[in-house]
Amino acid sequence: MLDIVHSDIFKLKDCRLILLKMMTLHLKELMEKDDELDMCGKLLADILTLLRSSDVGQTKGDIQEVTSVLLRAVIRVVIKLDRRSQLAGNYVACMISMLRQMEEYHYDSYLSSFPTTLDLMDFLMEIFTMFQDLISNNVYRKDWMTMISLQNSTFMRSIKFFTKTLNKNFLDEASFQDQVWSNFFYLGVAFLTQESLQMEHFSHNKRQSMIKKYGDLRCEMGYEIRVMWFNLGPHKIKFIPGMVGPMLEMTLIPEPDLRKATIPIFFDMMQCELHSLGNFKMFENEMITKLDALVEGGQGDQDYQTIFHEIMSEWCGKHQYLRTTGIEFVNLIKKLLGRLLDYRDIIREENRDNRMSCTVNLLNFYKEINRIEMYVRYLYKLCDLHLQCDNYTEAAFTLLQHARLLSWSDELLTTRQPRYKDSQTHRELKEALYYDIVDLFQRGKMWEEGIKLCKELATQHEQETFRYQQLSEILFRQAELYKNITSTVRPEPEYFFVGYYGQGFPAFQRNRTFIYRGKEYERLSDFTSRVLNMIPSAQRMNTTSPPGEDILSSSSMYVQIYTVSPLMEEPLRFKGKSVDDQIVSFYKVNDVQRFQYSKPFRKGPKNKDNEFASMWVERYTFVTSYTLPGILQWFEVEETTRKEISPLENAIETMETANADLRRMVLQYHKSPESPINPLSMKLNGVVDPVVMGGFANYEKAFFNDAYMSENPNSQTMIAILKDLIAAQIPLLEEGIRLHGELAPSALQPFHQNMVSCFQDLKASVEKKYGVKPSFDAGRPLRRVSPQHRLTSKQPRPESILSIQSSTSDQSARIDSNTPPPEVPSKKSGSRLSNAVFRSTSMAFPGDKSSGGNRRSKTSEWYTNFGGSTNSLDKSITSVSSTGSNFRNGAVELREELTPQRPPRPKSQVGMPAGMTPKLTASPGKDKLPPPLPAKQFADYGNLPNDPEVMRKHEKSRSPKIKNPDKPPPPLPVKRHDSNLGGKPTLLPPKKSRSPKSP
Repeated sequence: MLDIVHSDIFKLKDCRLILLKMMTLHLKELMEKDDELDMCGKLLADILTLLRSSDVGQTKGDIQEVTSVLLRAVIRVVIKLDRRSQLAGNYVACMISMLRQMEEYHYDSYLSSFPTTLDLMDFLMEIFTMFQDLISNNVYRKDWMTMISLQNSTFMRSIKFFTKTLNKNFLDEASFQDQVWSNFFYLGVAFLTQESLQMEHFSHNKRQSMIKKYGDLRCEMGYEIRVMWFNLGPHKIKFIPGMVGPMLEMTLIPEPDLRKATIPIFFDMMQCELHSLGNFKMFENEMITKLDALVEGGQGDQDYQTIFHEIMSEWCGKHQYLRTTGIEFVNLIKKLLGRLLDYRDIIREENRDNRMSCTVNLLNFYKEINRIEMYVRYLYKLCDLHLQCDNYTEAAFTLLQHARLLSWSDELLTTRQPRYKDSQTHRELKEALYYDIVDLFQRGKMWEEGIKLCKELATQHEQETFRYQQLSEILFRQAELYKNITSTVRPEPEYFFVGYYGQGFPAFQRNRTFIYRGKEYERLSDFTSRVLNMIPSAQRMNTTSPPGEDILSSSSMYVQIYTVSPLMEEPLRFKGKSVDDQIVSFYKVNDVQRFQYSKPFRKGPKNKDNEFASMWVERYTFVTSYTLPGILQWFEVEETTRKEISPLENAIETMETANADLRRMVLQYHKSPESPINPLSMKLNGVVDPVVMGGFANYEKAFFNDAYMSENPNSQTMIAILKDLIAAQIPLLEEGIRLHGELAPSALQPFHQNMVSCFQDLKASVEKKYGVKPSFDAGRPLRRVSPQHRLTSKQPRPESILSIQSSTSDQSARIDSNTPPPEVPSKKSGSRLSNAVFRSTSMAFPGDKSSGGNRRSKTSEWYTNFGGSTNSLDKSITSVSSTGSNFRNGAVELREELTPQRPPRPKSQVGMPAGMTPKLTASPGKDKLPPPLPAKQFADYGNLPNDPEVMRKHEKSRSPKIKNPDKPPPPLPVKRHDSNLGGKPTLLPPKKSRSPKSP
């Protein structure tokens, strides 16, 4: 048949008509069977090529014959063939040729040939689907622009004919088919958004050539879609909100004429939904969702933001019911577009800080308009950015925002989170989030925040789900966090003021100021380098003063950076209580929203004798939009206040701060005497002997004189306050110096004595001028006593039964001054030891005069209770014996439960010299008498009645007569460790002393 086609007989009209009928039927049969498709394609291509030639005469009937028989068959072959095969390209070329040669007559004839409306609808849906597929998956290479342009122009021409059929056959109420209309709209949008028609990507010459030859097919299709939409009439509501996305994608194409023609479709959608449902919520929600996805994907620009706002505001302003709500929606879309465009421009940059800022701007916007799904979507994007930068604290706060949206209930989730696929209810997802957040807080050393969540989880496990295994695990986790607070040192971050000035910055930074939270151990120089490295073209300002208008309006970029101090908001539970500085220090630099920056300046004439009299302070207070730390390491400054502090006010603030610091330090050493002594030494010496700055004597010279008071008569109240603060410092210094004397080692005693001397002079002067203040009351006893105090104390101490350490006879008379004093454990309030009495005794050393007359050993009471009841004492001895290792450490503790036969005694704590070992014996039976007490060199009648007769009888019966009072006591027994006794100390009898031989 190929030869016939190329023969002269085929050029004859009558012969060709007869041959075409036979050939088309034969080709249709083979195509439907998928047989010899290659040869069929070649034969059809030759026939169509011949029909386009000018020497074959009239071909109107021939085209009618070919298309009526083969068009549907060719379309179905194209649908079935692989787009990557050469055969598909041949058949697509044949189809394009057929459609190009068809005139309006052929289209009308072909479309009217379908016997039923259903058959016609099937054909239209079939060809619309095929066109859309060929546009999306073109069979020709991208650089075959001529063939692709020919295909597009042919499709555009055919679609115009098909739209007439849609309006004619599928528009009335009875025959309306929304599916075929949807296929048309989707085809139209796919056509004008295809890459090969985006002429802004072409060179100027290529663009001009395309427009000259084919015109701008995008505008042509856009006009067609606009007409078809407005033809829908009452059927429009059926395409809302489904067609919002495709229409938006069409209007985002950067062609001004197309935008002007198609944007009014959105107003028509709003109006249609308003009249049908009373509002346009469906349109609004879909518009926001699709706009977010499309702009993030790269579509849209600032021009679209402007033209959308202008056209929609104009249309809404003319409408009676959309004049208010419609314009509000238009303004909302304009705001969203601005943030989306900023986010899209920044998200591709390496500057992660800017990416985080844009992400937060978006998620805050979605939270404001109650678009929770979009809000959560951007929360997880922000969390990923934080984890990439190891910002564990900020990542935890970000996830916490999502967790707070969930409830502790078994309500099913409306949308599943890809990261938590196993979580199906609110409770499951919230619990999974909490565990992840606690992990992040622990990695970020924000243990206080993790404890809050642990408590909430524990409550759920204990009272709601009754999962005690998980309860025990979370309580262990909580205990670990508490331990970290008091045992782990964590660096305090610094805060920095950062101002971005100049028109060169993006909109979210331009002429705005922020407070940044530095990283661990990051100082001003490190932070400045990090910020400027991200903005290499910016200039750093060398002043901390606010910039002028010339800098704000400049096209350049200026950055202002300096350190600010956070202002702690003291928790209510801490007020009026002494709290460990390790605990309070967290709140000094966390959960803060107010920051302060102060710099001195001079006002008025300079006082050469005393500069403090003219030293004013300029203070700026900044309030951020949210507390730090949070979901970002920085937040914008919302409020800035400036205040000038007079020299007198500055002096009062300085004294208040100094007194508070001194009180805090004194309380710290009361609570933790083992702390290093150096900070206390420097602090006290800097106040009592201010060699460099002069101390508060400068304030006395500057303000406490007749000249100043006469010039400032209204300052009398503040002067009285300053005097009171100076006087209030004396008790603090006195207590601090007392502590220093007790805790300082012997090497610092000369320094301490010098400090005491200076303080005595200072105290006398201050109390004489400003009065005497009450002594300092720490509210708790000191738990450690220095060696010097222990050896020189003259205070009587009550004695009790206690395990005593002993040393060899040659060591008992001396004490190594280099040996640190043993710690005596103190009873903590609220413990189970509240009903126990801690008692201690000390041995009298030879030469210790204080052990003879000032101490009173209550021998009668000790002996009576010992012989009367041994039950509680046996328990105490057993406790002491079971903890023999404590004796070797120097800390000795005896617990004795009170019995009715013995009244309670006050606790006493006495440290014992190193090298002594305890020895306790007790009679196991009630009828046996205890062993006699060791002989005393001096009798002690402090616990006996004042009757001389009773005292004389008691001495005869209990105390043996001391023959030689000047003779030293026998040596103490030698301590040894017997491995057979489990390492417990045993006592050896002392060696008998030999009398010195006479020479």
